[in-house]
Amino acid sequence: MTTEHNDQKHAEARQSFTGKALSDSQFDESWALAEIMHRGIRKNGSFREKLTDYSHAFARGEKFDALKAEVIIRDQFKAHYGETMNRMRLTLKERQENLPDTADRDAIEYARMIEPLIRDGDTMPFYRAYDYVGGALAEKLNITETGAKELMKTAFRQSENRELYDFGKAVEKQFHQPVREAAQQAREAKRDQTHSRARA
Repeated sequence: MTTEHNDQKHAEARQSFTGKALSDSQFDESWALAEIMHRGIRKNGSFREKLTDYSHAFARGEKFDALKAEVIIRDQFKAHYGETMNRMRLTLKERQENLPDTADRDAIEYARMIEPLIRDGDTMPFYRAYDYVGGALAEKLNITETGAKELMKTAFRQSENRELYDFGKAVEKQFHQPVREAAQQAREAKRDQTHSRARA
Protein backbone atom coordinates (compact mmCIF):
# COMPACT_ATOMS: atom_id res chain seq x y z
CA MET A 1 0.00 0.00 0.00
CA THR A 2 1.21 3.47 -0.80
CA THR A 3 1.66 6.16 1.82
CA GLU A 4 -1.06 8.17 0.08
CA HIS A 5 -3.46 5.23 0.35
CA ASN A 6 -2.60 4.80 4.05
CA ASP A 7 -3.14 8.50 4.67
CA GLN A 8 -6.54 8.29 2.99
CA LYS A 9 -7.55 5.25 5.08
CA HIS A 10 -6.34 7.05 8.20
CA ALA A 11 -8.40 10.15 7.37
CA GLU A 12 -11.51 8.06 6.60
CA ALA A 13 -11.15 6.14 9.86
CA ARG A 14 -10.76 9.41 11.77
CA GLN A 15 -14.13 10.55 10.38
CA SER A 16 -15.88 7.22 11.10
CA PHE A 17 -18.38 6.80 13.94
CA THR A 18 -15.74 5.17 16.15
CA GLY A 19 -12.94 7.50 15.06
CA LYS A 20 -14.84 10.70 15.84
CA ALA A 21 -15.47 9.56 19.41
CA LEU A 22 -11.77 9.08 20.20
CA SER A 23 -9.24 11.61 21.41
CA ASP A 24 -6.16 12.05 19.23
CA SER A 25 -4.04 9.83 21.49
CA GLN A 26 -6.75 7.14 21.67
CA PHE A 27 -7.11 7.17 17.90
CA ASP A 28 -3.36 6.95 17.29
CA GLU A 29 -2.93 4.17 19.84
CA SER A 30 -5.84 2.11 18.53
CA TRP A 31 -4.62 2.60 14.93
CA ALA A 32 -1.18 1.32 15.96
CA LEU A 33 -2.80 -1.64 17.76
CA ALA A 34 -4.72 -2.51 14.58
CA GLU A 35 -1.38 -2.60 12.75
CA ILE A 36 0.02 -4.93 15.44
CA MET A 37 -2.99 -7.22 15.00
CA HIS A 38 -2.43 -7.23 11.24
CA ARG A 39 1.22 -8.17 11.68
CA GLY A 40 0.27 -11.04 14.01
CA ILE A 41 -2.33 -12.42 11.60
CA ARG A 42 0.13 -12.27 8.71
CA LYS A 43 2.72 -14.02 10.86
CA ASN A 44 0.77 -16.95 12.29
CA GLY A 45 -2.90 -16.61 11.37
CA SER A 46 -4.18 -15.89 14.87
CA PHE A 47 -5.22 -12.80 16.82
CA ARG A 48 -7.63 -13.63 19.65
CA GLU A 49 -5.19 -13.87 22.57
CA LYS A 50 -3.21 -10.86 21.45
CA LEU A 51 -6.39 -8.85 20.91
CA THR A 52 -7.57 -9.69 24.42
CA ASP A 53 -4.22 -8.70 25.93
CA TYR A 54 -3.94 -5.45 24.01
CA SER A 55 -7.58 -4.54 24.67
CA HIS A 56 -6.98 -4.81 28.42
CA ALA A 57 -3.77 -2.80 28.16
CA PHE A 58 -5.46 -0.14 25.99
CA ALA A 59 -8.44 0.19 28.34
CA ARG A 60 -6.20 0.59 31.39
CA GLY A 61 -6.10 4.28 32.16
CA GLU A 62 -9.00 5.07 29.81
CA LYS A 63 -12.65 5.71 30.62
CA PHE A 64 -13.81 2.55 28.85
CA ASP A 65 -13.50 -1.15 29.57
CA ALA A 66 -11.60 -3.87 27.70
CA LEU A 67 -14.70 -4.90 25.73
CA LYS A 68 -15.08 -1.36 24.36
CA ALA A 69 -11.33 -1.24 23.65
CA GLU A 70 -11.65 -4.45 21.64
CA VAL A 71 -14.52 -2.99 19.58
CA ILE A 72 -12.42 0.11 18.88
CA ILE A 73 -9.40 -1.96 17.76
CA ARG A 74 -11.62 -4.15 15.57
CA ASP A 75 -13.20 -1.08 13.97
CA GLN A 76 -9.79 0.47 13.34
CA PHE A 77 -8.59 -2.77 11.79
CA LYS A 78 -11.53 -2.92 9.40
CA ALA A 79 -11.08 0.73 8.45
CA HIS A 80 -7.37 0.21 7.85
CA TYR A 81 -7.44 -3.12 5.97
CA GLY A 82 -10.95 -3.23 4.50
CA GLU A 83 -11.89 -6.52 6.19
CA THR A 84 -12.29 -7.95 9.66
CA MET A 85 -9.48 -9.74 11.48
CA ASN A 86 -11.36 -13.01 11.23
CA ARG A 87 -12.00 -12.60 7.50
CA MET A 88 -8.29 -11.98 6.92
CA ARG A 89 -7.40 -15.01 9.04
CA LEU A 90 -9.83 -17.24 7.15
CA THR A 91 -8.64 -15.98 3.75
CA LEU A 92 -5.03 -16.82 4.64
CA LYS A 93 -6.11 -20.23 5.91
CA GLU A 94 -8.08 -20.95 2.72
CA ARG A 95 -5.10 -19.99 0.57
CA GLN A 96 -2.84 -22.25 2.63
CA GLU A 97 -5.25 -25.15 2.05
CA ASN A 98 -5.50 -24.45 -1.70
CA LEU A 99 -1.94 -23.68 -2.74
CA PRO A 100 -1.10 -23.47 -6.45
CA ASP A 101 0.76 -26.35 -8.09
CA THR A 102 3.89 -24.21 -8.18
CA ALA A 103 4.01 -23.75 -4.38
CA ASP A 104 6.50 -26.57 -3.74
CA ARG A 105 8.81 -25.25 -6.45
CA ASP A 106 8.56 -21.74 -4.98
CA ALA A 107 9.21 -23.11 -1.49
CA ILE A 108 12.47 -24.86 -2.43
CA GLU A 109 13.59 -21.84 -4.44
CA TYR A 110 13.04 -19.56 -1.44
CA ALA A 111 14.60 -22.05 0.99
CA ARG A 112 17.76 -21.99 -1.13
CA MET A 113 17.92 -18.19 -0.75
CA ILE A 114 18.75 -18.65 2.93
CA GLU A 115 22.35 -19.80 2.40
CA PRO A 116 23.61 -16.69 0.54
CA LEU A 117 21.94 -14.43 3.12
CA ILE A 118 23.90 -16.16 5.88
CA ARG A 119 27.11 -16.48 3.85
CA ASP A 120 27.53 -13.26 1.84
CA GLY A 121 27.98 -9.58 2.59
CA ASP A 122 27.22 -8.52 6.14
CA THR A 123 25.98 -12.07 6.86
CA MET A 124 23.15 -12.84 9.27
CA PRO A 125 22.21 -15.66 11.63
CA PHE A 126 20.01 -18.48 10.37
CA TYR A 127 16.91 -17.36 12.30
CA ARG A 128 16.95 -13.94 10.59
CA ALA A 129 17.54 -15.34 7.11
CA TYR A 130 14.82 -17.95 7.64
CA ASP A 131 12.41 -15.30 8.89
CA TYR A 132 13.18 -12.92 6.04
CA VAL A 133 12.78 -15.54 3.32
CA GLY A 134 9.68 -16.99 5.02
CA GLY A 135 8.12 -13.53 4.97
CA ALA A 136 8.92 -13.08 1.28
CA LEU A 137 7.43 -16.47 0.37
CA ALA A 138 4.35 -15.75 2.49
CA GLU A 139 3.86 -12.49 0.63
CA LYS A 140 4.25 -14.19 -2.76
CA LEU A 141 1.74 -16.97 -1.94
CA ASN A 142 -0.42 -14.70 0.27
CA ILE A 143 -0.33 -17.13 3.20
CA THR A 144 0.93 -16.83 6.78
CA GLU A 145 4.65 -16.69 7.47
CA THR A 146 4.30 -19.77 9.66
CA GLY A 147 2.69 -21.63 6.77
CA ALA A 148 5.40 -20.48 4.37
CA LYS A 149 8.14 -21.66 6.72
CA GLU A 150 6.50 -25.08 7.06
CA LEU A 151 6.26 -25.28 3.28
CA MET A 152 9.98 -24.47 2.95
CA LYS A 153 10.95 -27.05 5.58
CA THR A 154 8.94 -29.79 3.88
CA ALA A 155 10.14 -28.92 0.37
CA PHE A 156 13.76 -28.76 1.53
CA ARG A 157 13.49 -32.12 3.30
CA GLN A 158 12.01 -33.73 0.18
CA SER A 159 14.48 -32.14 -2.21
CA GLU A 160 17.71 -32.29 -0.17
CA ASN A 161 16.97 -35.24 2.12
CA ARG A 162 17.99 -33.22 5.19
CA GLU A 163 16.46 -30.71 7.58
CA LEU A 164 16.51 -27.02 6.68
CA TYR A 165 17.26 -26.05 10.30
CA ASP A 166 20.34 -28.31 10.52
CA PHE A 167 21.58 -27.09 7.14
CA GLY A 168 21.03 -23.42 8.07
CA LYS A 169 22.77 -23.76 11.44
CA ALA A 170 25.79 -25.42 9.77
CA VAL A 171 26.05 -22.55 7.26
CA GLU A 172 25.70 -20.07 10.13
CA LYS A 173 28.51 -21.76 12.06
CA GLN A 174 30.77 -21.71 9.00
CA PHE A 175 30.14 -18.17 7.77
CA HIS A 176 28.23 -15.93 10.18
CA GLN A 177 29.72 -17.03 13.49
CA PRO A 178 33.33 -16.10 12.59
CA VAL A 179 32.18 -12.67 11.38
CA ARG A 180 30.17 -12.13 14.57
CA GLU A 181 33.07 -13.23 16.78
CA ALA A 182 35.53 -10.98 14.92
CA ALA A 183 33.15 -8.01 15.34
CA GLN A 184 32.79 -8.77 19.05
CA GLN A 185 36.58 -8.95 19.49
CA ALA A 186 36.97 -5.64 17.66
CA ARG A 187 34.38 -4.01 19.97
CA GLU A 188 36.13 -5.38 23.04
CA ALA A 189 39.53 -4.18 21.81
CA LYS A 190 38.11 -0.71 21.14
CA ARG A 191 36.47 -0.63 24.58
CA ASP A 192 39.74 -1.69 26.24
CA GLN A 193 41.61 0.99 24.29
CA THR A 194 39.06 3.63 25.38
CA HIS A 195 39.40 2.55 29.04
CA SER A 196 43.20 2.65 28.80
CA ARG A 197 43.08 6.22 27.45
CA ALA A 198 40.62 7.26 30.15
CA ARG A 199 42.95 5.97 32.87
CA ALA A 200 46.03 7.64 31.35
